[in-house]
Amino acid sequence: MDTLQELLDERDITRVLVRFAHTVDSKDYAGLAEVYTDDLTFNYGGGEQEGLDTLIDLNRRHLDVCAATQHLLGSIVIKVDGDKAESRSYVQARHQGSGDKAHLFFDTNGEYKDWWERRDVGWRIVRREATWSAHYGDPSVIGIG
Repeated sequence: MDTLQELLDERDITRVLVRFAHTVDSKDYAGLAEVYTDDLTFNYGGGEQEGLDTLIDLNRRHLDVCAATQHLLGSIVIKVDGDKAESRSYVQARHQGSGDKAHLFFDTNGEYKDWWERRDVGWRIVRREATWSAHYGDPSVIGIG
């Protein structure tokens, strides 16, 4: 049975996941400091990388070339163990082209697996692994190809 603290922690982690989606979709990259630790490690499918600045650069490279994006997270499962946690969430991300590509879209479906730590500033992701199960549309919308 979950304790009240575990339920509160799950709620706080869910709120940070929501903050992630709103932050990347509004291209408020500075706001990612409220989602991740500075020393995070991650793999978005292109190999192991580390650091918040590296993640921000990756987001800029793929999202700044888009007009609009929408990241939808669902089927969230969170397991809290004291000041650490793991979560899994399905992700669907829609990317609309800009300029002469405004009529094009690139959609991705997959799963985020995140490892969390409770820090003085709250829950933060210390590691993210993204696994992509499907891609649809034109990847040039996000600057690939």
